[in-house]
Amino acid sequence: VQLVESGGGLVQPGGSLRLSCAASGRTLRSYGMGWFRQAPGKEREFVAAISASGVTTNYAESVKGRFAISRDNGKNTVYPQLSSLKLEDTAVYFCAANPVLGSKVADYWGQGTQVTVSS
Repeated sequence: VQLVESGGGLVQPGGSLRLSCAASGRTLRSYGMGWFRQAPGKEREFVAAISASGVTTNYAESVKGRFAISRDNGKNTVYPQLSSLKLEDTAVYFCAANPVLGSKVADYWGQGTQVTVSS
């Protein structure tokens, strides 16, 4: 599975971005999907996850109520909606297939997309 993230960019505090993770090589229909992020000088951290069916979602406490993850299995794509962005949300955001919740382990990773929150 090849994962390609897009949608990152520069946004002001309080703004929104919609990221995308598109897959090729295999359908994502049977995979749980996750998003992680890594800020400069910090370890990669979990952001959000969605089950293969899309019924169950999980979020890091730091983004609950602000981020929403969804998926379109027909388009083989996962979408995290980032809202009410804060300066501390600045990071490279990575898509992952079949993440192990509570860890930083996943079967496949994308290359990342930069999100910069700045005034």
